[in-house]
Amino acid sequence: MTTSDRVLYLFCSAAPPAFDVADVITDAQERGWDVCLGLTPTAARWLAPQLGELERLTGHPVRSEYKLPGEPDVWPTADVIAVAPATFNTINSWALGLTRDFVVGVVAEGIGKRIPIVTMPCVNAAYVQHARFERSVAELRDMGVRVLYGEGGFVPNQPGQGKPKQYPWHLVLDAAQEVSRT
Repeated sequence: MTTSDRVLYLFCSAAPPAFDVADVITDAQERGWDVCLGLTPTAARWLAPQLGELERLTGHPVRSEYKLPGEPDVWPTADVIAVAPATFNTINSWALGLTRDFVVGVVAEGIGKRIPIVTMPCVNAAYVQHARFERSVAELRDMGVRVLYGEGGFVPNQPGQGKPKQYPWHLVLDAAQEVSRT
């Protein structure tokens, strides 16, 4: 755990690169971030065996559900939010404002609060053929979200041909640093 004045909310959807989140947290801490980890419900289920370790690493509770009304907030205020890997469902739900899940709710509200946000999808080439995906990416960009997709970001693979160890996490952390300075 690293103590820092700069707070990064790192939000992960259920895509294979999420299994490497401990290394990403360590990298972010080495860059000077105090990291708070949020997970979609499926990502939380996938990472359930690691949740205790991830809480020790960040020094904060890992969150995947909304708090109850009146409960205190257990995290410091975010300076920047990074959503990666962001699945087809997360990108589309976010763009449409469907805030059933904690992660999507926080980033949807984060736009209105003017918190700098960066996201990098993790979707296969079949998903991106769906017309809603490209519209969602464009809408998020129009709302001020830095979307790392296409050249200089995530480039989809064919279904079943993903390379989770090659997911360019460093681009997410680089972009988080950049948008936090603007």
